Formats: sequence, C-alpha cells, structure tokens
Amino acid sequence: MIYTLSKNVILSGNFEYNSMLNKLDVYLLGNRITIDQYNELKSLMDSKQS
Repeated sequence: MIYTLSKNVILSGNFEYNSMLNKLDVYLLGNRITIDQYNELKSLMDSKQS
C-alpha cells in the first residue's frame, strides 16, 4: 500500500526531493517496500526532477 501511495505522490509531482528520498529510505529499511520498488520510485523521482 505504501508503494502505491508513494508512487501516486511522485507521479503528481507534489513532493520535495530530499524529503521523499528520506521517506523511501525509511520504508525500505522498515521492509515496507522492496529494493525493486525503491529503485522504481527513485527513478520516477529522478525523471520528475529533470
């Protein structure tokens, strides 16, 4: 569920990069998302920054 919510926020563009990255790190460390999901969300964030 947190993966879907995070993805929706990132796709909307309504996020601050460093804050969202910190959240993703915590979700990964807490086993709320997988490493593959983390990498996908990070790539989406990077593409929105360009």
